[in-house]
Amino acid sequence: MSQYAEFSNEAACTLSSCRVSVLIPFFRDDPRSLLQALSDEISAGDLPVEILLFDDGEPDAELNTAVTEMMTELTPPVRLLTSRRNLGRAGGRNRLAGAAIGEWLLFLDADMTVPPAFLAGWLDRIDAAEFDAAFGGYLANPVTSRAHRLHAALAQSSDENSAAIRRTIGATAVCTSNLLVLADVMRRVPFDEHFSGWGWEDVDWAVRADRIGVLAHVDHPAGHSGWQSADVLLRKFKDAARNYARLLEKHPELMHLPSAKAARFLRAIPGQALLRGLWAAMARTPVAPMKARTTALKLWRASWAAEAIRR
Repeated sequence: MSQYAEFSNEAACTLSSCRVSVLIPFFRDDPRSLLQALSDEISAGDLPVEILLFDDGEPDAELNTAVTEMMTELTPPVRLLTSRRNLGRAGGRNRLAGAAIGEWLLFLDADMTVPPAFLAGWLDRIDAAEFDAAFGGYLANPVTSRAHRLHAALAQSSDENSAAIRRTIGATAVCTSNLLVLADVMRRVPFDEHFSGWGWEDVDWAVRADRIGVLAHVDHPAGHSGWQSADVLLRKFKDAARNYARLLEKHPELMHLPSAKAARFLRAIPGQALLRGLWAAMARTPVAPMKARTTALKLWRASWAAEAIRR
């Protein structure tokens, strides 16, 4: 039995090749707004692009049905893979890459937004490509909920960087939100599925891909909207510590990263359990200065990373 069920709309049933496959995994996040925006651009420009979605374990059957129904009304080729079990971030993206027929693969998150002529801009860059993979970056979309301000502020301070800044950082500034990759590179360098849960599988992939090809940073951002509350971020950062430890085990040269240095520094300080309580409280306090809240969140993350690295 196949690991997943596949549904294709009419256009996808007759498509044998294309220039770009847009790959969108989702797990409870609704991809329909992004799907509509991409479909409209593909139709308007008659672009050689397919869209491939991956429902990772179908936690929301109603959402899956709604996406399927929407696909039947779209003109561009769209396919939906519905996994029978949850594969996680690395596994889902590997399945998408394996099923895609495009020469190039463009990874987007389901909760992202795209500006006008977004796909056309990537196609122009492909025509002039001197790279094997490129990260376009992202911009933080406006926050509508007070509970999400911390996450947006953290993204703006840490991840919302120009291509020039990201080039100075290198491969560790890459993430899978708005990542364009040659399909051949993905076949040679799949995501490491030993990274479980959330975090760092994209950095591990970028470091390995940078060794076999040209990894570029360009200014072609998509909008980021996947904002989460302080409590969710605290839990995710704690759980991601074991992935961070795995990253450093695989790539000891990354011990120079500021996050690794912070973890080593905190490892020598006693009373981490008490300090984590203080940092968590600060991160959760909406009236505290935002700089103090984001700093507390980073210290919380570094403290758990220090514990994971020590094991």
